[in-house]
Amino acid sequence: MRFRLAAAVCAALLTGVSATGCGLLDAALGEQSGGVTIGSQGFTESRILAEMYRQLLEAGGVEASIKTVMNRELLEPALSKGDVALAPDYAATLAEFLNRKENGPDAPPVASPDLDTTMAALTALAASQNLALGVPTLAVDQNAFAVTREFAAEHNLETLSDLGASGIEVRIAAGEECNVRPFCAPGLEQTYGIKVSGVDPLGVGTAAAKQAVQDGRDDMVLVTTTDATLESYGLVLLADDKKLQNADNIVPVAYRGDAAQVLPIVDRLAPVLTTEDLAGLNRKVDQQRRRPATVVHDYLTEKGLI
Repeated sequence: MRFRLAAAVCAALLTGVSATGCGLLDAALGEQSGGVTIGSQGFTESRILAEMYRQLLEAGGVEASIKTVMNRELLEPALSKGDVALAPDYAATLAEFLNRKENGPDAPPVASPDLDTTMAALTALAASQNLALGVPTLAVDQNAFAVTREFAAEHNLETLSDLGASGIEVRIAAGEECNVRPFCAPGLEQTYGIKVSGVDPLGVGTAAAKQAVQDGRDDMVLVTTTDATLESYGLVLLADDKKLQNADNIVPVAYRGDAAQVLPIVDRLAPVLTTEDLAGLNRKVDQQRRRPATVVHDYLTEKGLI
């Protein structure tokens, strides 16, 4: 799963029995004014994807609005109840979230690097929560590892396999959990034979972590495949050629009662949106300070989707 920063979890909402919890959810969603509601988790990429869905639906004749529901722990119950009609999510991450919800915190993992396997597990889990899934996009936002352009050139590195074969020891700037997570240091060692000398606990994809690698204090940084800032730090991704990471393709998730209306429209995005496209859109919003609505409109128009 991706190492996403989680906001506080409202346990009462997950049980659906607390009047106080329901009040918190109402406050998070706000008043509805007709049409379908699209949920966004509030960070840049989620806002961009929600805006894509809104503009596609509007172009398809479906009135839509966006509400920010700050984390998956709030958004998924809102989708299950139909308070939100549609939201973007990540296939493997959502599969494991629903797996733990249904089968307990120690449930064996169901997601995998194979998209079809992950989607099969997710589809079954989603159905039990009154959810339906659209077609996953080509775009994947998953854990990734970056080094400086100079480091890659010096050691002739393009893939994580190249790094393992080089025998170079690397210190990783990442979250402290990288020491034990199977998709971080242990996985790098087991899957690629990469020698990890230590983990510098600076967080996942933070400015401090990327700066540490740029300055040479660390050798490699844990980021994500759609990180829009890598170029500004002089960093390049090493390809996950043996597929250590799970298939976190972007996937639209709908309340079952709204699925027939909304999914065929937003599914037009699936064969068009690539990882590189999404990183570029993130860059335009985060670095160029352009409005998500404008960036999305330009992109969808360019691709002939609206």
